Amino acid sequence: MKYYSTNKKSPKVSLEQAVIQGLASDKGLFMPEEIPSLPAHFFASIDQLSFQEIAFEVSLAFFGDEIPENKLKEIVYDTLNFDVPLVRITSQIGALELFHGPTLAFKDVGARFMARLLGYFTQRQSVVDEDQNIHVLVATSGDTGSAVANGFLGVRGVKVHVLYPKGKVSEIQEKQFTTLGENITALEVDGTFDDCQALVKSAFMDEELNEGLFLTSANSINVARFLPQSFYYFYAYAQLKKEGKSDSMVVCVPSGNFGNLTAGLFAKKMGLPIKGFIAANNRNDVFYQYLKTGEYIPRPSVTTVANAMDVGDPSNFDRILDLYGDNYEEISSEIKGAFYLDDEIKNTILKVWNEYNYLLDPHGACGYQALVDLLKEDEQGVFLETAHPAKFLETVEPIIEEKIEVPDKLQSFMKGEKQSLSMDKEYKSFRTYLLALE
Repeated sequence: MKYYSTNKKSPKVSLEQAVIQGLASDKGLFMPEEIPSLPAHFFASIDQLSFQEIAFEVSLAFFGDEIPENKLKEIVYDTLNFDVPLVRITSQIGALELFHGPTLAFKDVGARFMARLLGYFTQRQSVVDEDQNIHVLVATSGDTGSAVANGFLGVRGVKVHVLYPKGKVSEIQEKQFTTLGENITALEVDGTFDDCQALVKSAFMDEELNEGLFLTSANSINVARFLPQSFYYFYAYAQLKKEGKSDSMVVCVPSGNFGNLTAGLFAKKMGLPIKGFIAANNRNDVFYQYLKTGEYIPRPSVTTVANAMDVGDPSNFDRILDLYGDNYEEISSEIKGAFYLDDEIKNTILKVWNEYNYLLDPHGACGYQALVDLLKEDEQGVFLETAHPAKFLETVEPIIEEKIEVPDKLQSFMKGEKQSLSMDKEYKSFRTYLLALE
């Protein structure tokens, strides 16, 4: 399968080229030239399959013509060597707990898959010269950096550079990508997530810089990061099918850069019978406003308690437009929107804890509350619980006025020593850093 640019001004490329380039030469985002439909027998028996088996069937549809089947199966099974439970909060609402990977965040799925796929391509050395490294640039508002850094740790021929906004990620999140060393470098930027993302995009648009370096991205702009996130939509459907409640599934997605939601839209295009989607925002509600008005007006992000969603110009909006032929009516009929202020998020966390003894993280709280507010009586709602609440101790503990038990996986990161480079938000500084790499 070939991949084209959302800007339609660059030639189609192979999967390998799309993954290694990250961004198309015309600065658009890569899209598969077709979205394959999965056969009816797959959906008929999906409730009898494991997460790994489901993911392998989905990945075959996208990647099977370029990666040997046995190698693809190895990548998928190695990526998903952890369970993802669907936990019932009410009879109508369930939380798909995607935070059981190594860094306790949903991004472990896409990041680990991409790391293994890129590792496979670098070993083949068909695009990159043998003596060159691929430099992975990733901007993070929290969990992306930790998932990517840990996913790529020790991968030969790949060096990762994590850009994060100073003082705007939790201490645990910061420790997860600043304590690793080896092929991981953390860059502490004096700015916002949008500033970090702008630096990454500017580097990709710098023709002179790209002549000397192999740069790619591990943000959801990379097809190898966002497409694997479609796996767990199929898995959620399988769990509801076991309960006999899959006929009217609505999925609510806490949304920041919209890679996660876009992956769900792809799943539906592949035949997954999802009734609809809800995009849950915090105060950074540019997509919610688009759904209401038909106008997309990016604006600077603001800091909230749901920091991973603090995005004022989500990259994957271009993919959503492309997927629906820029048809606002179709997009707004498929996706509903909601947004919540900090106090509302905190109230939801406390209410659910008191009533159901279930502890939400701030992002999951947006997802849960949107289902409470928008779900119809005949619908079954699943929200994506994207990160373990212990990653947000500073926010969650004062709300419930109790101490949270920190999982061993997180405690081990907290023992490490922070290693990061400070940088201003000017591209000149970032460019100088990159030029010194080779």
